[in-house]
Amino acid sequence: MVSLPHRSVLHGAVSAPCLCYPKGKDQFDNLEKHTQWGIDVLEKYIKFVKERTEIELSYAKQLRNLSKKYQPKKNSKEEEEYRYTSTRAFLATLNEMNDYAGQHEVISENMTSLITGELTRYVQELKQERKSHFHDGRKAQQHIETCWKQLEASKRRFERDCKEADRAQQYFEKMDADINVTKADVEKARQQAQLRHQMAEDSKAEYSSTLQKFNSEQHEHYYTHIPNIFQKIQEMEERRIVRIGESMKTFAEVDRQVIPIIGKCLDEITKAAESVDHKNDSQMVIEAFKSGFEPPGDIEFEDFTQPMKRTVSESSLSNSRGDGKSEPKFGGKSKGKLWPFIKKNKGAGPEDFSNLPPEQRRKKLQQKVDELNRDIQKELDQRDALTKMKDVYIKNPQMGDAASVDHRLSELAQNIEKLRLEVQKFEGWLAEVEGRLPSRNEQPRRQSGMYEPQNPSAVNSCAQDRESPDGSYTEEQSQETEMKVPATDFDDEFDDEEPLPTIGTCKALYTFEGQNEGTISVAEGEMLYVIEEDKGDGWTRIRRNEDEEGYVPTSYVEVYLDKNAKDVYKPLQKISE
Repeated sequence: MVSLPHRSVLHGAVSAPCLCYPKGKDQFDNLEKHTQWGIDVLEKYIKFVKERTEIELSYAKQLRNLSKKYQPKKNSKEEEEYRYTSTRAFLATLNEMNDYAGQHEVISENMTSLITGELTRYVQELKQERKSHFHDGRKAQQHIETCWKQLEASKRRFERDCKEADRAQQYFEKMDADINVTKADVEKARQQAQLRHQMAEDSKAEYSSTLQKFNSEQHEHYYTHIPNIFQKIQEMEERRIVRIGESMKTFAEVDRQVIPIIGKCLDEITKAAESVDHKNDSQMVIEAFKSGFEPPGDIEFEDFTQPMKRTVSESSLSNSRGDGKSEPKFGGKSKGKLWPFIKKNKGAGPEDFSNLPPEQRRKKLQQKVDELNRDIQKELDQRDALTKMKDVYIKNPQMGDAASVDHRLSELAQNIEKLRLEVQKFEGWLAEVEGRLPSRNEQPRRQSGMYEPQNPSAVNSCAQDRESPDGSYTEEQSQETEMKVPATDFDDEFDDEEPLPTIGTCKALYTFEGQNEGTISVAEGEMLYVIEEDKGDGWTRIRRNEDEEGYVPTSYVEVYLDKNAKDVYKPLQKISE
C-alpha cells in the first residue's frame, strides 16, 4: 500500500490565520470629510469678510452722501448762514464725517487685499494639496486592496486543492481496501491521489509566498505609506487652522489701525463744538439786522387840564391822519404815491438800496463797493498781463503780433473806467448814508404835541408805560415840524400802479412820528389797514386811506390778519375818527 500524507497535514495547511478587510479606508473617508469641512469653514470666513467690506463701503458711501447733502450750496443764501460759529462747527462736523467715511473705505480696501484676496489664493492652493494627498492615499489603498485580492485568490485555490487531495486520498483508501477492485484500478486511484496531493503542495507554497508578500505590503502600507500621507494631511490641516487664526488677527488689526485717525476726526468735531460762541453769534445777528435808527426818546407830558391845548393837540393828530381837505404829510402827488423807501412787489429794489433801513442800506452799499473794487482789480490784473504779453511780442515778433492785444486792452480800459464810475456813484450814496446815521451818544427825544413837560417823574412814568417792549426800530426825531418831501420824476413811475390790497388791520400801540421817507405817522389807538407784513426787517407796511400809506415799526402795532379787511374800511374810519 502506498503511503500518502495524513489528512491532518492537509487540514493543518488550511488553518492559517484569517485576514480581515483593511480598515484604513474608513479613516481616509473620515479625513476626507473633515478636510473638506475645513475648506468650507475657510470659504465661509472669506465670504463673511467680503460682506463686511461691502458693508464698510456702503456705510462710507452713505456717510459721504449725507455729508454732501447738508453741505451749503455755493453762491446761495445758505452759504451766508455759515458765518456763525454754530453753523461753522456744523460744517466742520460734515467735513470730518467725510474723513470718517474715508477711514471706513480704508478698512474695506485693507480687508479685501490682506484677507479676502490672500485667503482666496490660499484656498485654491489648499484644494490642490488636499487633492494630491488623497490621490496618493487612494492609490496606496488600491494597491493594498489588490494585494488582498491576490491573497484571497491564492488562499481559495489552496483550500480547493486541499479538498480535492483529501477526496482523492479517501477514494484511494476505499479502493485499496476493497478486495473486489482490480490492482489496476487501485494503482490509478493512487496516482490520482498523489497528483492531487502535489497540486495541494504547490498551492500551499504559492499561498505561503503570497501571504508573506501581502504581510510585507500591508506592513509597509500601514506603517510607512499611510502614516506619511496622514502626516502630510495633518500638516496641511494645521496650516489651514493657523492661517484662519492669522486672518482673524488681521481682521482686528485693520480696524485698530484706523482707530487713531477716527479718534482725530472725533476730536476735531469736539473742538469745533467747543468753538461755538453764543455771544459772538448773537452779536453777528445784531450787526446783521440793526437798522441804524436810534430808540425813541421820552414822551413829553400832555396837560389835559388845558382844553385849548388839548384841542390843538387833537388838531395836530388829525392832520397826521388827514381829513380829505389838507395835504398828506409827505407832500408831492395827492394820489397813490409810493416813495422810494416803500418796497415794490415786483422786480428788484432800487439801485441805491433806498428801500432798506439806514444800517442795512449802508452794509449793502459797502458790499457793492467791495464787489466793484474786486472786479476792478481783476480787470487791472488782466490789463497788466496783456501789457506784459504785448511787450514780449514787441521784443520778439516771432512769438506773436503785438497789435492783436490792442483791442482787448481798449476794452479793459473801458471796463475799468465804467467800474470806477460805478464805485464813485455807490461811494457817494455810502457817504450820504454814513452822514445821515446818528452818532451813538445822541439821545433824541420824542414829543406827542406842543406841550412842555411839567413833571419829570410823570414823564418818566409815562415813558416807561408806553415804551416799546422790545426796543424796536424808531425814527430819529431831528425836527419837531413836519417834513415834506417835494415830488420828483421818480414818483411818476408809481402813478398808474395799482394800490396793494389790504391783508388785515392793525392797532397802533404807541404814537409814532415818521420822519424818514416811506414812513407814516400814527397815533396811539389808531386803527389802520395792513398791506404788507413784516419781511424780517422790523417794519410793517400800513395804509390809512387811499392817499396815505407807509411803514411803521412792527413792535408799535398789533396786527390782525384778515382776508376780508377791505370790507371794513368805513367802520375803521369811524373808529379812528
